[in-house]
Amino acid sequence: MAKLTDRLEFVIGAKAADALDEHLDIRTVDDLLRHYPRKYSKGSSVFGEGDAPPEEGEHITFVDRIAKVKSNRARKTGKEFLVVTLGNGVTATFFNPRHIKKGLVDGARVMMSGEVGYFRGTMQLTHPAFLLLDSHKGTASLKKMVEATSDGADFDISIFERDFFPIYPATAKLQSWDIYACIRQVLAVLDPVSEPLPEYIVRQQDLMSEDAALRAVHLSENARERDRALERLRFDEATGLQWALVSRRYGELSETGPPAPPREDGLRAALLKRLPFELTDGQIDVLSDISPELAASRPMNRMLQGEVGSGKTVVALLAMLQMVDAGYQCAMLAPTEVLADQHARSIRDVLGPLAMGGQLGGSEDATRVALLTGSMSAAQKRAVRAEIASGEVGIVIGTHALLQDAVEFHQLGMVVVDEQHRFGVEQRDQLRAKAKGGITPHLLVMTATPIPRTVALTVYGDLETSTLRELPRGRQKIQTSVVFAKDKPDWMDRAWARIREEVAAGRQAYVVAARIDDDDTKPAQRMDRDPRDGPPRKATAVVDLYHRLHTGELAGLRVGLMHGRLSSDEKDAVMSGFRDGHIDVLVCTTVIEVGVDVPNATVMLVMDADWFGISQLHQLRGRIGRGGHPGLCLLVTELSPNSKAGERLKAVASTQDGFDLAELDLEERREGDVLGQLQSGRASGLRLLSLLRDGDVITAARTFCEEAYQRDPDDPGLALLAAPFTERERSVEYLDKS
Repeated sequence: MAKLTDRLEFVIGAKAADALDEHLDIRTVDDLLRHYPRKYSKGSSVFGEGDAPPEEGEHITFVDRIAKVKSNRARKTGKEFLVVTLGNGVTATFFNPRHIKKGLVDGARVMMSGEVGYFRGTMQLTHPAFLLLDSHKGTASLKKMVEATSDGADFDISIFERDFFPIYPATAKLQSWDIYACIRQVLAVLDPVSEPLPEYIVRQQDLMSEDAALRAVHLSENARERDRALERLRFDEATGLQWALVSRRYGELSETGPPAPPREDGLRAALLKRLPFELTDGQIDVLSDISPELAASRPMNRMLQGEVGSGKTVVALLAMLQMVDAGYQCAMLAPTEVLADQHARSIRDVLGPLAMGGQLGGSEDATRVALLTGSMSAAQKRAVRAEIASGEVGIVIGTHALLQDAVEFHQLGMVVVDEQHRFGVEQRDQLRAKAKGGITPHLLVMTATPIPRTVALTVYGDLETSTLRELPRGRQKIQTSVVFAKDKPDWMDRAWARIREEVAAGRQAYVVAARIDDDDTKPAQRMDRDPRDGPPRKATAVVDLYHRLHTGELAGLRVGLMHGRLSSDEKDAVMSGFRDGHIDVLVCTTVIEVGVDVPNATVMLVMDADWFGISQLHQLRGRIGRGGHPGLCLLVTELSPNSKAGERLKAVASTQDGFDLAELDLEERREGDVLGQLQSGRASGLRLLSLLRDGDVITAARTFCEEAYQRDPDDPGLALLAAPFTERERSVEYLDKS
């Protein structure tokens, strides 16, 4: 008999187990049984005399005698192929038949199984699985199934007489038949599976038992029973994910954090007095959540999400100053040098003399703000690292350069991660690990990409969430229009004219392109192209666009070029020129997607907007309308208004609510792209759970796990369900212990 925790080589043999491990990373009985069917075929049954012809693509098993075997060669390649005709007239074609044609002879009784196709009205199978019924020789998967379901002496055809057949995620080297054979072999010897969930939650959710569900999802011929099994296993998956997240969240909270009670006479209070604007109600509410958490002796783990321009940076700065007032240092991690430089510049501007510690004109209790990036010279890096190590610097802003071993903090108390979706869990933990004395720094992650509720509960479920929906007072609305350049060429002329009008009025503009030049490593055309979008095409390169506009549509204006391949000094020069008003139009890539703040920029034209996702377009659009004038965003596409991409662009133009667009983005891209780096473990994706469909299941699982963790944080059943969502090493360790 077998248990879920058993290694497969002890149940199905080393050869089959090695293949599952190599091709699908399946190692235990539990791994195999949770490799669920991706679909069920319509009627995989033994096809007999008088049966209605099956539909093309249907999985059918034939049992008959071979009427004729003919060897042919392909005209172009000269390679041999074998055409086998059964007594019922069905043909089967086998390519490279050298090793199999000895048994496939006239008169042989054979079973063949595969997907049906039709050629000139004749039913055919292409390279099907087969089994010679007299000798039991043939395709390995069918032989295994026979061995797994009979005593080997008498072959029972009934195992193939089914109203359905499970189709598994498979590979060229390990096909669905092979997987099915292994699963049947395992289920034949599997001990009754113990229930990992408490009895009360099974009753409350009206769930099938774990044992019944794991068997039914693979073998049941009752569609309702399979649906019930999937419901149960979907809840298992949601529970496993939430248990992994709640274990991480409470595991961190059990550690020692740096307490930093707010001071009435510190830098935080001083900044509140000198701010040239009033905080929004949303900012005040978020700070009321953050401040007590920073004052506590357990680490804060919080995500702050909000629209572009909603004031997240000010909230983060006030939080960091509360830590600095208590004698701690803060590190802010940004994904790009442009964004890191922008943060350093804006924070210094806002703080004024409060950021000039030890300098002429600085306030008495002032701190220092340092910038550390990879493009700095070795001497500059050494100087900044020395200031950080000595404690002279209270706030450090940097890119991945902050993660290097050479960077040592005097007393790190808080980590702020901007644009969280650009970093994984490992990066933020690596930075937190630089704290001394057994302290776990407080963590605040920020994102300007609004996150659907279900994604927040899964991808970021180890964090508490705060949301800023309210834009600062005086922030201008942005009008967005889609320019269908091919259908309406005069609209394109009007778009360039609008840029000229804004520049004539003393304002500035962005023109965004999808790639740099022909050497760009990005694909030459969209990979998610819909057939309605027409033939593939190249996106406009920013270098070509710059040269064209400089002498063409925008001739006479001061046009600058910005992309990620420029050196750090070149980027700084261009951004400074644009920020200071010496450049009228910045032709650029998405390097300006985050962090660039030029209030005088009022127009953005996005070339080949169909190349960009919904959230990315919303992010780009947030670069304008940040001053006292309304913003205008023009989304240019060569596709038609009725194309899939055209519909997507019209949806972006219809609303400025990033949270509505986030839901639409999730619906369009599905879970795979949205989840991204869910975690570092081997099973990084969801198998059954849909973030679009299963919001209620996710919520119920989260509530249950919160309660269950308080009762028993070491629950073995829930740990087993969580194993696919934790690191591989931890999963194996747990399984070995059990």
